[in-house]
Amino acid sequence: MSKADQSLPEMRFSFRLDFTPGGRLGPGKVQLLEAIGETGSISAAGRSMKMSYRRAWLLVDDLNRIFRSPLVEAQPGGAKGGGAHLTPLGREIVANYRAIEAKALEAGAAEIAALRAAVSPKAPVREPGEKA
Repeated sequence: MSKADQSLPEMRFSFRLDFTPGGRLGPGKVQLLEAIGETGSISAAGRSMKMSYRRAWLLVDDLNRIFRSPLVEAQPGGAKGGGAHLTPLGREIVANYRAIEAKALEAGAAEIAALRAAVSPKAPVREPGEKA
């Protein structure tokens, strides 16, 4: 990275798919699915993303209702504890989302670089989700 590139602001690319009549799939939900796949638990996945179990469960429930079959299957607790895993469709949805993301980044690399170069180094810093 050149010295000029180091003075440019950081940028993050993300996109969201809005389904009609309802439902959305974006970076947060995909990250949650990936975390469930890694941890085997909705609560552990939520904790890794600093969200409550209830919030994580509601997002999983939303995802399971959007698609033709569930993306996450949960096993109730018990002596050995519960757990959750991605279904084959859940793994397919994550893979497709990440593939679209990679292709979009590659296809738009020059334009993304131009936008990054046009941002003022004095641009206000906001946290993700913070309103202007």
